[in-house]
Amino acid sequence: MNENAKIYVAGHNGLVGSAIVKTLGQNGYSNLVMRTHAELDLIDMAAVSNFFKEEKPEYVFLAAAKVGGIVANNTYRGAFIYDNLMIQNNVVHQSYLNGVKKLLFLGSTCIYPKNSPQPIRETYLLTDELEYTNEPYAIAKIAGIKLCESYNLQYGTNFISVMPTNLFGPNDNFDLEKSHVLPALIRKIHLGKALENNDWDTISKDLTKLPIEGVDGTATKNEILRVLKKYGLHKSNEKDVIVEIWGSGKPMREFLWSEDLADACVFIMEKLNFDDTYEKGESEIKNTHINVGTGKDISIRDLAQIIRSEIGFKGSFRFNTDKPDGTLKKLNDVSKLQALGWRHQMSLERGIKTLYNWYLNPLKSRFNTLGMLLKSMN
Repeated sequence: MNENAKIYVAGHNGLVGSAIVKTLGQNGYSNLVMRTHAELDLIDMAAVSNFFKEEKPEYVFLAAAKVGGIVANNTYRGAFIYDNLMIQNNVVHQSYLNGVKKLLFLGSTCIYPKNSPQPIRETYLLTDELEYTNEPYAIAKIAGIKLCESYNLQYGTNFISVMPTNLFGPNDNFDLEKSHVLPALIRKIHLGKALENNDWDTISKDLTKLPIEGVDGTATKNEILRVLKKYGLHKSNEKDVIVEIWGSGKPMREFLWSEDLADACVFIMEKLNFDDTYEKGESEIKNTHINVGTGKDISIRDLAQIIRSEIGFKGSFRFNTDKPDGTLKKLNDVSKLQALGWRHQMSLERGIKTLYNWYLNPLKSRFNTLGMLLKSMN
């Protein structure tokens, strides 16, 4: 990509898309095309077709998706498979029809079998059954990989799929019903600390910023305590605050800073082509996607302890084993990408500290990011 290339970032307001926009700006790319969901519904085939015909982007980062944690995935199964299939089908097909030079499709490691050998290599795709709770989302993402792969083989396109591990970073989702485990723990433990200190000003500000089931900072203490208890946060007595965590705490998870993923995505778009993703001379060209991660994992129990230490929470954790654990271990084999020349930079501990500061001061962080982007465009 040259610095003046027209680049469309789909999903630019999300966790991944916003990090990609920031990284592109830092790297000197200024001709960026972005649309909010209100401006362009990627599920609408006609709207996507018109957008590509009018804008003619040269490069596409497909970071738009319907995403959520274990609760959302298991509850909104139809929406997760339909919305994601439609988004990727429309964007990939229109990229082909309108001569996009290169597209990068963002998937997820949930595509791999629930009992996959560890660490997970790209070749383990479609070798066994999926984890039930996120099966619809996983099937949609597998379809996206195969869509890109098949278009490359039939039409000669240059579409590359990357499979990031669990992500966290600025613009993360802290909704306690729909968020992933790490931001959910940060928010619950933050509220737990405020509750043990009887810091109702902090609790009120938090709920005003992000209400829980419509309960905001103007609600009565009893209403707030009721909704907090529903989401696993309550006092067992006058002093001890308990934060409930789903499952046993034993599952191992790998976490990647979103801006590290963005750096990997830009690296891949600048340096690699579809032909670089598989060994030449193979009779069957498949598993051409690229894992992105750190190659290191941690238990949910230990993750909670790191967050506790950062926030200064002194209460107790209760692991609710009536709730599902999900896959017990899910660690990416990242040797393929490392062999191509990329490695992550942000440690988990430093990332948690940075994200917690962002959660406390999101407006300041957003202005800093916007300023850097505007500066790069001048």
